[in-house]
Amino acid sequence: MKESTMKTRDPFTPLDAEEADLIEAIESDVFRPVPPDPDRAKELRHAAEQTRRAIETKRQISIKISEHDLNRIRQRAQAVSIPYQNIIQALLRRYASGEIRLEI
Repeated sequence: MKESTMKTRDPFTPLDAEEADLIEAIESDVFRPVPPDPDRAKELRHAAEQTRRAIETKRQISIKISEHDLNRIRQRAQAVSIPYQNIIQALLRRYASGEIRLEI
């Protein structure tokens, strides 16, 4: 096999003078943690909670699916020890996000 001629950079060597200065400042304790602004922290917590609720909110629907297809989904789900409803949810989520396309 042919050896690579590409040199590997030492990950502990600073890339430039600015990075060297930053490393020195961090290691010499020049930087001190700044407490977060209470109003900003409250705003971020609220946004995170809204996002969590939006993601976790589920709505029950009713769909008609052929008995044959449902049985096949249940069998495949059982083979990987995952509830079949979770398999269907995952497929719908991937379709909704555009990760998979449906060809009819």
